[in-house]
Amino acid sequence: MASTSPMATILLTLIPCLFLIIPQAIAQSAPAPAPSGLANLTGILDKAGQYTIFIRLLTTTQVGNQIESQLNNSNQGMTVFAPTDNAFNNLKPGTINSLSQQDQDELVLYHVLPQYYSLASLQTVSNPVRTQAGSQNGVDGLNFTSSGNNQLNVSSGIVDTPLNNALRQQFPLAVYQVDKVMLPESLFGVKAPAAAPKPAIASNTSSTGVATGGEPQAAPSDANSKSGSNGRNVGMGLVAGFGLICLGFLLQ
Repeated sequence: MASTSPMATILLTLIPCLFLIIPQAIAQSAPAPAPSGLANLTGILDKAGQYTIFIRLLTTTQVGNQIESQLNNSNQGMTVFAPTDNAFNNLKPGTINSLSQQDQDELVLYHVLPQYYSLASLQTVSNPVRTQAGSQNGVDGLNFTSSGNNQLNVSSGIVDTPLNNALRQQFPLAVYQVDKVMLPESLFGVKAPAAAPKPAIASNTSSTGVATGGEPQAAPSDANSKSGSNGRNVGMGLVAGFGLICLGFLLQ
């Protein structure tokens, strides 16, 4: 029998190891799957091709990151209503830019429900449905109504629009197109008028005083005038009488 060379022996020893190492290297070089959060949402919107403004707001407000985090840490899923570029362009010029950063956050969160809803389930929900911008008492909620022809509408109280185009309807994320920007009452509702200031109480500047009993008192200047006049009349009478007495003595 021919003897095996030392090099051949080494190769035969390494071959089993190669079968273990090569598959692991191939697996490590394969691209990782995209996360199911922000990348999936923006991918859906980007593929549709008419949501550039909404994608930008998701990024600048960090709401996209919140959606990604919640999808990865919650079993409730999420529902997003995506306004088209035309929906934003139909707003009054400067509407979005006039909002503060906090108000822009609230506007985007108003388009997100903290739970997965199919179109069928939205037809039977109890209104108002709380949004990510809302609170437990229904403030900033959305209302859903359906007509006899299975037409589903969504309303904010200011804006009403049909809801019939599902960009994605698979748990844990549902994304629906809306042709109007959903404007929440808290940002775009009619503000209550400010209370009118109370009228000032006018002070009494009359020279005539009022006694405790309610009787008007004469001004001090009037009393002094009357007493001075009476004194002058008495003095003139005395002078006239003394003059008549003197005249009577002279005539005797």
